[in-house]
Amino acid sequence: MTKIDLITGILGSGKTTFLRRYAKDLLQQGKRIAILENDFGAVNIDIAMLQDLKSENCQLGMITGGGDPDCHKRRFKTQLISLGMQHFDRIIIEPSGIFDMDEFFDTLHETPLDQWFEIGSILTIVDAEMPEVLSEQMEYLLATEAACCGKLILSKWNPEGQETKEALVSRILSHINRALSGVQCSRQFQESDLLVRVWDTLTIEDFQALQSVGYRNYSYVKQFHTDNMESEVHYFMHLRFPEEKIRELIQTILSDTDCGKIYRVKGTLPANDGTWWKVNATTEKIEMTSVKDGQAVWIVIGDHVSREKIDAHLLPYNTDPEYVSI
Repeated sequence: MTKIDLITGILGSGKTTFLRRYAKDLLQQGKRIAILENDFGAVNIDIAMLQDLKSENCQLGMITGGGDPDCHKRRFKTQLISLGMQHFDRIIIEPSGIFDMDEFFDTLHETPLDQWFEIGSILTIVDAEMPEVLSEQMEYLLATEAACCGKLILSKWNPEGQETKEALVSRILSHINRALSGVQCSRQFQESDLLVRVWDTLTIEDFQALQSVGYRNYSYVKQFHTDNMESEVHYFMHLRFPEEKIRELIQTILSDTDCGKIYRVKGTLPANDGTWWKVNATTEKIEMTSVKDGQAVWIVIGDHVSREKIDAHLLPYNTDPEYVSI
């Protein structure tokens, strides 16, 4: 039977970045794999970040539901049937940050999928910079997407940061366990459940171990459904701002309540010298790092996000005539 791995994590946690590394390791092992970007929303941008993996041994697929849960589930099953008939060694699924875990388990237990597939590893990405207080719905998603995982994987860890590794682990586990208690899940994570490594240092042996961590059977009380989630992500593309205005614009978006409750602004922007500014911003801090390559796009994550209000802040300073927001 073909094993299916699921990589979960709330919006902006770093799922796609980890998936690239995970998939590259499988390809280096000579495996024939498929990657399925399973997004509940009407648009999926993450698949564009994976195009360079596409090859004879790596097929990319995408399923979007257009906001209709029933339609999304039917399309999800149809894609899996198609993949099942192609006899891949392994399939990796990356769902949206807004995802009902029951859909994954229920779909794989339907005929004929239950004869072709078995669950491999469920890996949950957790952001080291995750705010201590999330919205009620984001806390719910954090708990439900982690509840059944075989391993928690920390993203964006900086070993040279001010917070010690011990303090970070304690803080992250305390937060997740608190969220699990909030959905009446009996699972409580221990330090051994959390992989804390700089991703560039992960070895072949590390990835092979992750391929066999499996998953756990834990129940929880369902509090929200995907069709009434307030958390969302919007994309603002073809951007070029005066460099001296970038921080000001980010701060304006983060602080303007008419834009919604914004958790993060991230992306890259062209710099004057031909390089790029990598942006990662929260209400706590704004980071801008010079990088060689990029794409002129900002990703805004939050609750009740008003694309129109953000447009109004960006348009007066954007000099790229092809600007678009979705």
